[in-house]
Order: sequence, then structure tokens, then C-alpha cells
Amino acid sequence: MSDNATTDAYIALGSNLGDREANLREALRRLGELPGTELVRESSFMETEPVDSPEGAGMFLNGAAWLKTSLPPRGLLAALLEIERAMGRDRTGQPRNAPRTLDLDLLLYGDRIIEEEDLQVPHPRMHEREFVLWPLLQIASKLKDPRTGEPYAEAYARLKNGRTQSHDATK
Repeated sequence: MSDNATTDAYIALGSNLGDREANLREALRRLGELPGTELVRESSFMETEPVDSPEGAGMFLNGAAWLKTSLPPRGLLAALLEIERAMGRDRTGQPRNAPRTLDLDLLLYGDRIIEEEDLQVPHPRMHEREFVLWPLLQIASKLKDPRTGEPYAEAYARLKNGRTQSHDATK
């Protein structure tokens, strides 16, 4: 695959239903098989508490993937949604952040900024979520927010410090 025809895209992966690790590994395999796409790197997985999920939602397993792809942003998003569907995720009638076999979010697509109703890149809440930033920084530690130029490592450090301070304040 020629680098001239490809864009670096970063995907967040999450699962909190079924065999979470098998779900993420199968999703990574399918991402690497997308047309015009190469799986460059994948993070390790981290277990996290559900965020903004309905009561009783199980623990998540999260990770990230770095792709080089010739798919356009909408084509990549459609492929992510199809992988989710094929692996058992049914979004119809489900509350936001309901438990799911698989969640694939397009975090970054090169340095593009896309503001459309159903496609926002960079992902609008990624800088607020440790479970997104930690795996992402594992595979691409020098990434910066294309909107602000801030390194994601700085956003991650802020999250870690804020969490530590809030835990300390409860003691």
C-alpha cells in the first residue's frame, strides 16, 4: 500500500458483553481486512468502569488501533458500523452507552477536522476519557489534537492528576 494514498486513522475499541477480549481481537482482525487498510499497531487492553452507561452495565475492556487506510472518513465509519453490526451490536431501540459486544469509534482521521451531525473527528469526548487516551498513547505517543495542537499526552496527564486529586479529596 502506498503511503501517498493512505491516511492514518485511529480507532477506539470497547466491549462489555460476552467474551470481551475475543470480541476486541476479532474486531482488530476485521479492521486489518478492510479494503485499502493496514492495521499498523494495536494497544494492549485495559479494563475500565462503564462511563455514562445504564445501571448494571458491566466492566469494559478497551483498546485502540492505528490504521493506514485509503477509505474516506465516511467509508471508514460505515465499515466500523458494519463490523459492530456483524459482531452482534444492535443499536435500534438501545439507550446511549447501553452494554454492547463491540463499540468502534473513529477518533482521528489524519489531521482532519470533520463536524457533521453523525460524524465528528476528532472524537468530541476523547480528551476527557482515560480509557481512550491511555491505549491511544500506547500506540502513538506524540499525537496532538488537530483543533488545538495540544498533545494528547498532556490531556491524559490532566485526567490522571484530576482523578488523583479528587480521590485524595474524599479521604
